[in-house]
Amino acid sequence: MRCHHFIFPAYSPAAGNGFDRGSFCGGGNGTCPDKTRDEDIITTSYSAGYQCLFDGTVYSFVYNLTAKHPNMQYRLLAAALGAVLPLATADCDRASLEAFADDYVAAHETGTVENLANLASDFSYVENNQTQDFGPGLLAKALDVAHRHTIADEVDCASYTELIVTHDAAGAPAPYVIGTQVRHRPEDLSVYLIDLTVSTTGSWLFNSTKTLEWASRESWSLIDEGARDSREALRLAADAYLDMWSNASAIDAVPWGTPCARLEGSVYTGSGSPTDSCKPGIPTNNNQAPNSHRRYVTDVAYGSISVLCIFEHLANAPDSHEFRLENGKLRYVHTITLANSGAFPPPPPGVGAAPVPSPRYRIRGDSSARRG
Repeated sequence: MRCHHFIFPAYSPAAGNGFDRGSFCGGGNGTCPDKTRDEDIITTSYSAGYQCLFDGTVYSFVYNLTAKHPNMQYRLLAAALGAVLPLATADCDRASLEAFADDYVAAHETGTVENLANLASDFSYVENNQTQDFGPGLLAKALDVAHRHTIADEVDCASYTELIVTHDAAGAPAPYVIGTQVRHRPEDLSVYLIDLTVSTTGSWLFNSTKTLEWASRESWSLIDEGARDSREALRLAADAYLDMWSNASAIDAVPWGTPCARLEGSVYTGSGSPTDSCKPGIPTNNNQAPNSHRRYVTDVAYGSISVLCIFEHLANAPDSHEFRLENGKLRYVHTITLANSGAFPPPPPGVGAAPVPSPRYRIRGDSSARRG
């Protein structure tokens, strides 16, 4: 279940007053609150409520708040869900998510965003953890996309697309590896965020020609329904892997598979052998700054989960990790990291802000430790 909270003064259903929709719990990735929370009341009369998406249907309820209770407590699940009313039917389906992903890839191929429709009024475009203008720069370049891989998350209404590019549309060198999460609002499928990690020459272990070679050998095919891992299992595996830099016990929590191959930049740990392993090069220093501000896209049908995050121990480097599980075990890992040593300086003050708070640059432990 996914919800967003709204609060507004002097609500009158008969008058048709609007409300401030606010954000879904957890920045678009969370679940409804399951415990009491406080709301500070500022004016004499407020109404508030929740809209929740459950099983493809949007439910809502409204409750009143007054200045007599400046720290009004309310319970969502225990007291309200039994009284919610159907409001509308959402249609956050795979076909719609993949259709916009197709249009997004076409924008890279044509060098224009003119055909990207249904962008929300508060739409944001974030590139390498920095908010930027939508249209100029990377998206103004017509690229020859040599490899494309997309997963869709019908629960969180999002998609992730991996692109590998070696040349532009005119045949000139244009090396990029791009990992993009697109987030939609389930009530109308409008896109409120395009969030991408873009690597090119100078990025960690970068060589898009080699990355293309290795990625083309892999199979990320549909998994039979009875053999699929749960969303929870995928999330636990991804988090355990990304926790290895800051928690030694996380190594044992990763569901290591055999064979398993990691594509780290352009370096591959696999050779096609049944004994291939993703363990070579994993962190040996487990007291480093954490990999924080994780944003997830999960596709159970393809056993895949995408995580965009910040590698604090590499001076807040933007990072993308995508994982594939088969039969509960790690099979593939793809990484994109914007760091070429241990020192990736933060942007100067005043240069676009990320949609999540950026931690102060601080390295703990060995900043040159190997990573995967």
